[in-house]
Amino acid sequence: VEVVESGGGLVQAGGSLRLSCAASEMFVSDNNMGWFRQAPGKQRELVASITFGGTTNYLESVKGRFTISRDNGKNTVYLQMDRLKSEDTAVYYCNALNIYGSGLADWGQGTQVTVSS
Repeated sequence: VEVVESGGGLVQAGGSLRLSCAASEMFVSDNNMGWFRQAPGKQRELVASITFGGTTNYLESVKGRFTISRDNGKNTVYLQMDRLKSEDTAVYYCNALNIYGSGLADWGQGTQVTVSS
């Protein structure tokens, strides 16, 4: 399975970005999906998840600012990020979720998000 994340960049605090995750085969439509991030010197953490049925969950620090969505027809997952803060700076990855809430497949390259204050 190949996963390709895109949409990252440099943005000022308070700005917005929309990340996309395109996957091969039926990777998105067959799985619960999540967006993760890893900041320098920190462990990778789950930021947002979405189930088959569209139920979403968010890391407390991004609630009300980030929105995860999926388009099974396009085998793509999105992360809309609004009111960005400097602490959101990280490399963002998407993956299917295993039963432990971590990544199911090999990790992609990720997409860098840098928020300047």
